[in-house]
Amino acid sequence: MKIENRQRFLVALTIGVAALYIGVNFICVPLSNLWSARSAQVKELRAKVSEGKLLIKREAGLRSRWSEMSTNALPNNPSLADQQVLKLFDNWSRETGAEISSIMPQWKNDSTNYMTLNYRVEASGNLGTLSQFLYDIEKGPAALKLDSVELSAHDNTGRQLSLGLQISGLSILQPTK
Repeated sequence: MKIENRQRFLVALTIGVAALYIGVNFICVPLSNLWSARSAQVKELRAKVSEGKLLIKREAGLRSRWSEMSTNALPNNPSLADQQVLKLFDNWSRETGAEISSIMPQWKNDSTNYMTLNYRVEASGNLGTLSQFLYDIEKGPAALKLDSVELSAHDNTGRQLSLGLQISGLSILQPTK
């Protein structure tokens, strides 16, 4: 091979290798990454669409559950909510025989959409009355949740028990129009 042909061959080979390097690093790899990102995005969007379709199928049940929850929530007015919850505690204590010694309410404005009413309740009675009292609180229609329960004995035999409860109530704030 002549020197001139060799030089032309080496120049052409160098240009080909440089073009291949540029093509791989600046065209193929970014396009491959873009393709992978798009396919991941399409997969995520398909999952969201299928989740949305499931929500649409469950719309009636979800709306009825939300309606039930919003009607059972405490009133927006703090005095009405206190009155309603105190009446519930009074009814539960009379039905079960548990003796309530103190109820301490405290309002918290946690969000613009809702407020919580926290109660510290002290009650006493035997194991049967206190367990029925707890059951009534949990299964009652009001939007109340037991946060913590403390149980202690007043006597050596454990027949007279003391119950300390932390209870949260939910009040949903209606948006102003």
